[in-house]
Amino acid sequence: MTLLLSGLLTAPVALAAGDPVRGEKLHQDCLGCHGTELYAPSRAKVKTLAALKKEIERWNDRMNPKFSKQEIEDILAWLNRDFYKFPP
Repeated sequence: MTLLLSGLLTAPVALAAGDPVRGEKLHQDCLGCHGTELYAPSRAKVKTLAALKKEIERWNDRMNPKFSKQEIEDILAWLNRDFYKFPP
């Protein structure tokens, strides 16, 4: 029972893979091509957290240097916290 309870208590931490504060700073590299207006609800095209991550990964192919996996998670956390608000 204790093991099950401790697993439940740590589950939300595991879902928070990215650092939104760091993600906001990393996103500055994206502003050379577009602003945050793309994330406004009226313009947002992605409809799920998984789709948002795929878009970040897709556009990462144009970055030089590319964002690391952790940096992608950080940007995802920031975009979701400040714009999309998808459930985990």
